[in-house]
Amino acid sequence: MTHKFDRRSFLSFGAQAGCVAAGTMVAKPAFSMVLPGHKPDRSEDYGARRISFRNQHTGDLFSGVYRVGDKYLPDAFEQINFVMRDFRSNEVFPIDPRVLDIMYQVHRMTGSSEPFEVLSGYRCPKTNAMLRKASTGVAKNSLHMTGQAVDIRLPGFATSRIRDLAVSLKAGGVGYYRRSNFVHMDSGDIRSW
Repeated sequence: MTHKFDRRSFLSFGAQAGCVAAGTMVAKPAFSMVLPGHKPDRSEDYGARRISFRNQHTGDLFSGVYRVGDKYLPDAFEQINFVMRDFRSNEVFPIDPRVLDIMYQVHRMTGSSEPFEVLSGYRCPKTNAMLRKASTGVAKNSLHMTGQAVDIRLPGFATSRIRDLAVSLKAGGVGYYRRSNFVHMDSGDIRSW
C-alpha cells in the first residue's frame, strides 16, 4: 500500500500536529501487545491499522487506515480531526495519534465490526467550561482540550466491558460513566475512575 502526499498537504498537517507534540508523525505506541486469539486482517499483514467511528452529534464518520507501520497518515488525520471536532463551536484540533492507537486496540479486543460512537473528542476551553458548570464529572484541565481524550460507546457491547478492556491495556486514563453509558479513554497518565 503506497500513499503519495504533496508537499502542501504534508506541511499543513505538520503545522497542525506541531500543536499537539513534536514527532507525532512517527508512531510512539502507547503499548505493544499481541492479543490472545487475535487474527490479523489482511490490512494488518502490511502493517496497516484501520478504525471506524461515527460522531454521535454530527453523524460524521471516519472509516479507514490511519497508520501504516510506524507512520501516521496525514490525510487520515485531517479527516479524523474533523470528525472529532468540538461540534458545539465547530473548532477542529489535532487529535493525539496515541488516542487512536488505544481505540484501535480496544476495538480489536471487542471483536466487533461496528464503528465506535464518539460522544466527545476535542473540546475547546469555552465548551469545557460550559460543561463543567453543568456537571461535576468534567475536569477543569480536561485532556479533551488538548486532543488527548475521547468518550465512546460501542453498539451492542457493554460499556463496562469496554472499560475493562481499556484498563487492561495500561495505556492511559480510563473513566467509566455508567449512568451516561460511555467510557472515557485518554493518552495521559495511567489511571482509572
